[in-house]
Amino acid sequence: MSKIPVTAVFDIGKTNKKFFLFDENLAEVYSSYTRLEPIPDEDDFPSEPLSPLEDWMIRTFKEALKSPDYQIRRLNFSCHGASFVHTDENGLPATPLYDYLKPFPEELLSRFYEENGGKMTFCRATSSPPLAMLNSGLQLYFIKYQKPEFFKRIKHSFHFPQYLSFLFTGEMVSDYTSIGCHTGLWDYEAKDYHAWVDREGIRKLLPPIVPGNTLLKTKPELGNIPCGIGVHDSSAALLPYIKQEAEPFALLSTGTWSICINPFNKTKLTKKELKRDCLQFLSIKGDPIKISRLFIGEEHKYQVEHLYEHFQMPLGTYKKLKFNATLFEKVKDKPRRVHFQYLKPEDYGFEQASENNWSAFNEFNEAYYTFIHELTDVQTAAIKLVTENAPVDRLFIDGGFNANDIFVEMLRKKLPELTIIPSDFPNGSALGAAMLVSME
Repeated sequence: MSKIPVTAVFDIGKTNKKFFLFDENLAEVYSSYTRLEPIPDEDDFPSEPLSPLEDWMIRTFKEALKSPDYQIRRLNFSCHGASFVHTDENGLPATPLYDYLKPFPEELLSRFYEENGGKMTFCRATSSPPLAMLNSGLQLYFIKYQKPEFFKRIKHSFHFPQYLSFLFTGEMVSDYTSIGCHTGLWDYEAKDYHAWVDREGIRKLLPPIVPGNTLLKTKPELGNIPCGIGVHDSSAALLPYIKQEAEPFALLSTGTWSICINPFNKTKLTKKELKRDCLQFLSIKGDPIKISRLFIGEEHKYQVEHLYEHFQMPLGTYKKLKFNATLFEKVKDKPRRVHFQYLKPEDYGFEQASENNWSAFNEFNEAYYTFIHELTDVQTAAIKLVTENAPVDRLFIDGGFNANDIFVEMLRKKLPELTIIPSDFPNGSALGAAMLVSME
């Protein structure tokens, strides 16, 4: 029996590390995943477990090459953004892969903005809200001045997806989707790296930019297989929809972050939008795309854990709930009763409670509905940031929250002008990465 030709994709999230095989029709035929514990960096802050990840990826790929059922014809990578891998003259990591939540010294950050025309001027030029380490380009500035002994060892700096491609191919490249992901590196007016990149001697560390659909070859010991250059996961998740849809739409890609993408919105960013974590990505061709972001996955995880503890409910309770219109009406006009751990409702014109008092609720369902009601108020405002100046009729939701019936139905109530469609692409970022190296 002949082997099935497939495209392999590593989809590397902050929590789950996944491996997929897609057939010639881009249907998923195999998947596996692992979770890896963070490794403390030199400051004892959790960092990406790079070495264990590399070991798992190489081992997984070699095993797949030996499969009696599948023949790998293409390989690509989808990764979470805001992450840099810096290598030395031997191509080995010269620093930890710093977590984007790692603190950035305020004095150093203030100095950076002063040197670059002021915070909002810089943020508008680079379409990057002020996010400290989440502006991954600034991680290089951080290393240069806080870790000079590390900086001296750096010969090349890769965005995470392109480092994984380098790991398999030995080829050094950069791509637009990672550069344009709130890095603070790209000047959208100049359509080139921002002036600070040259002033700080950073450009020489960054590999040449190539188109997102570029194909390289894996190393001989890894099969000499056509291999993509990797893609930022949110940009990858958009690709299946662009291919399928002829009319304008927006996508809400959910997970740790909720990213609302309107590929038809080319308007310039305003200061107000930047303050509300609205920014622009670069498409695989280098075109700007307006997006908004919310840290709702971590917010949901934090609040639900405390709800379970307070009401003594088993894990997974919320997943069994279906939307109840009566309960929604009961909670929606109440004064604000949730205090958010990560979100800032005030930025969107909403108040929040000074603290959470779950004892004010008689039962879990009402408390959970109240939380999701106030969460979707903020999410609705974030969606409108990218749809108001470039209206669309439909909003697709993919990722973890597309299966949350209460979340989806509350958005439908609050956005009646949109047809809201839970996604048919639950592994959209992996599928998009496969499409980029499609065998067609």
